[in-house]
Amino acid sequence: MLDLKTIRQDPSRVIQALETRGETVDIEALLGLDRKRRELIQKADVLKARRNAFSQEIARSKAEGKDHVAVDTKQMREISETIKGIDSEIRQLEEKIKQILLGIPNIPHESVPIGKNEEQNRIKRHWGDKPEFDFIPRPHWELGESLGILDFKRAAKLSGTRFCLYWGMGARLERALITFMLDVHTKEHGYIEVLPPFMVSRETMTATGQLPKFEDDLFSTKDQYYLIPTAEVPVTNIFRAETINEEDLPIKLVAFTPCFRREAGSYGKDTRGLTRQHQFNKVELVRFAHPSHSYEDLEELTSEAEEILRRLNLHYRVVTLCTGDLGFSASKTYDLEVWMPGQNRYVEISSCSNFEDFQARRARIRFASNNTKKTGLCHTLNGSGLAVGRTLAAILENYQLPDGSVEVPDVLKAYMGLDRIEPIS
Repeated sequence: MLDLKTIRQDPSRVIQALETRGETVDIEALLGLDRKRRELIQKADVLKARRNAFSQEIARSKAEGKDHVAVDTKQMREISETIKGIDSEIRQLEEKIKQILLGIPNIPHESVPIGKNEEQNRIKRHWGDKPEFDFIPRPHWELGESLGILDFKRAAKLSGTRFCLYWGMGARLERALITFMLDVHTKEHGYIEVLPPFMVSRETMTATGQLPKFEDDLFSTKDQYYLIPTAEVPVTNIFRAETINEEDLPIKLVAFTPCFRREAGSYGKDTRGLTRQHQFNKVELVRFAHPSHSYEDLEELTSEAEEILRRLNLHYRVVTLCTGDLGFSASKTYDLEVWMPGQNRYVEISSCSNFEDFQARRARIRFASNNTKKTGLCHTLNGSGLAVGRTLAAILENYQLPDGSVEVPDVLKAYMGLDRIEPIS
């Protein structure tokens, strides 16, 4: 959530920044509500001062033993009723202001390229080489079905479209990837593993920016729980309404969770395979950082997600998202896009973002200095390290062999207990 004080001080800058995202927000209407609220607060303060003066006069009269109190009690009651009405109006205005602020996206960082959509994103770097085949590579859904490890038809029978049932070595490969990713991030990158709840409250969803704007993308229960769309939601909220010691920053947490998304705005996109599922597994990296270092944290976090792809020897590229393609809460985002030879295209496999204090203001996550005793809002960051299903798909497509079998990447052989996935006989 943006700081109302910042909007008040430089509304034109906020308007221009939001326009680069393709967002039009009636900032003047918001500031009009804010002005009215502050005027009412001043009016209420004057009346409360008069009421306090009356109360003090009554107390003096009683202390002096006077039977008659020289205070107009009727006028005092009228003032109290007026204050009550003004306070009610202030609360209503504050709620309107809050709802407007909750719907305004974050301001892009100055280093983010300006653009309308993904076509204006900038390629930052590539890693590795595209694999070469002496046969036509197949997409992962064909390979998975022919190997007997991915079953989309039975998953549809169980749950509908955009679900997958994993069999045998498919399930083992998914599990191996999860364990491998967690091992690298905890043993080598210094992350603390957590296992959060997979259902959360409305307040939790609101704190990270999923609500109220993206309710249609979420699955919810009749008991007002929401299934998490990413581990970012519960893990970021671990420190909601808490103050972290400055010397403990950055705090680095990693979590494996299933993720649940309606994919409401993706009709007709990636309808085959594992790319866009209603349920998928992901290993998520989350950081709570000091504002003065958070962009260094973003570079480091991105490199840690890349390390998984490098060890799997998967060709990928890093893309800086333009203003028009940024997520709602992000100030800056790098997408990691892995090469899928069976589809002849790059597919996003991780988004690494710095939200600055946007989520921390909503979630009231602060840090405190032992020296100055002052507090400030943390910066929050996260990135997939990685999306597990898409990683499995990339392995199938990049490591496929002419006979339809799939070689297991070297770093996963100990986890899998075999060198090659072959069709079930």
